[in-house]
Amino acid sequence: MAKDRFHDAVRHGLEKEQWIITDDPLELEWEEITVKIDLAAERLIAAARGEEKIAVEIKSFISTSAINDFHTALGQFLNYRIMLEVNEPDRQIYLAVPLETYQTFFQSRFAKVAIARHQLKLIVYNPITEEIVQWIN
Repeated sequence: MAKDRFHDAVRHGLEKEQWIITDDPLELEWEEITVKIDLAAERLIAAARGEEKIAVEIKSFISTSAINDFHTALGQFLNYRIMLEVNEPDRQIYLAVPLETYQTFFQSRFAKVAIARHQLKLIVYNPITEEIVQWIN
């Protein structure tokens, strides 16, 4: 399974913030459906800090179309949230996006409405410094 281009940057950023990586990737099943990230552009990570548990869907947004990347990310986020509600209801899911994409595409009115409507939780990361820049709940 190929890792997202910025997989390690996000992982290192979480570890710098004292998160313990518990699953890389996190595999979830519900009846005949198994969610296992196997696309070259993404991977699911599970992490824990005290009683806080999160799952992180990492996106690089490096294709020529931010809106297409967003469609894919949003669909996966919503599907994974359902799977977590069934399998691990105490784990929150976050979508990790690069700082540059957050400062551009994610500031559009469309993106802001979609984020609010679907209650997306975001982790903004810097892929160069491998740091988490912002948590958005």
